Amino acid sequence: MRVRDFLLLVAVCLIWAFNNVLSKIIVDSWAIPPLFYAALRFAVVAAVMLPWLLPMPRPAWRIVAIALCLGGGSFALLFVGLQTTSPSSAAIVLQMGVPFTMLLSVLILGERIHWRRGLGIALTLVGVLIVTWRPGFALSTGLWLIAASAFSGAAGAVLMKQVDDVAPFRFQAWVGLVSVTALGFASATFEQGQLAAALAVGWPFLAAVLFTALIVSVGAHSVYYHLIDRYEANLLAPLTLMTPLATIGFGVWITHDHFDLRMAIGGGLAMVGVLIVAIRRKPATALLVEREVR
Repeated sequence: MRVRDFLLLVAVCLIWAFNNVLSKIIVDSWAIPPLFYAALRFAVVAAVMLPWLLPMPRPAWRIVAIALCLGGGSFALLFVGLQTTSPSSAAIVLQMGVPFTMLLSVLILGERIHWRRGLGIALTLVGVLIVTWRPGFALSTGLWLIAASAFSGAAGAVLMKQVDDVAPFRFQAWVGLVSVTALGFASATFEQGQLAAALAVGWPFLAAVLFTALIVSVGAHSVYYHLIDRYEANLLAPLTLMTPLATIGFGVWITHDHFDLRMAIGGGLAMVGVLIVAIRRKPATALLVEREVR
C-alpha cells in the first residue's frame, strides 16, 4: 500500500473512532435525544447526496430494507445504547458484527464457514462475553442495544450482496433519505423536547451534526470506498481494526472510560477473532466483512 493511502486509511479510522466518542457526548453529556440526533445526521447526508438520488436502485424494497438496517436501525440502536454504556465497551461489542455477517451469510447466502473462520467467530464472541460479563450474567441494556446495532449492520451488509452494483453516492443518498424518514417519525413519536435540548447546547451541537454527516458519513466513507477499489480486501480489513483500538484510546482520554485487565483481555480476544475472520474469507463476502470490521 502506498504511504499516502495508508495515511488516508489511518485518518479514516481515527475519524470513525472519534465519532464514536463524540456520539457518546452528544446523547449522554448533552442529553440530545438519540433518534433526533440520528435523524438530523441523515437529513444532512440526504440533502448533500440528493443530486445522486435517481434513478432508484432495484429492487426498491431491498434498497429500503438495506437502508433501514445499515442506516436508521443500526445508528438508532447505537446512539440509544451509548446513553448508558462507554465508547470503549461499545467499540468491542460492535465487533460482533463480523461473526454476525458470516453467520447470516451462511443462513441467507448459503455460504460455508471454514474451521478457521469458526475459530475466529468463537474467539470474538468469547472476547465480547468477557467484556460484557457481570456477576449473574446481567448484561446492561446499553450493551444489548449495541449488539443489536451490530446485528442490524450485518443484516444490511448481507442484503447488499443480493443487489447489483450501486454507486456509493447513490447508495448513500437512499440510506440518508430512508433513514431520515423513519427516524424523524420515530423521534416525533417516542421522544420529547428535541428542539429545546438542541437549542440548549447551541452551535456545538450544530457543528457536531455537520461533522458526523459531512466528515464521517460523506467524507470518510467515500475515501474508504475509494481504497476498496484500489486494494485487496485481505489488506484493508485487518487495518481497519485501528478503529476500535482508537475508540478505546479516545474513550479513556476524552470521556474517562473505565478500562481494566478484563476489558484488555476480552478486547484482545475479540480483535484476534475479527482478524482471523477477516484474513480467512472467500472473495464473495470480502466487502461485507470489511464493512463490519469497523
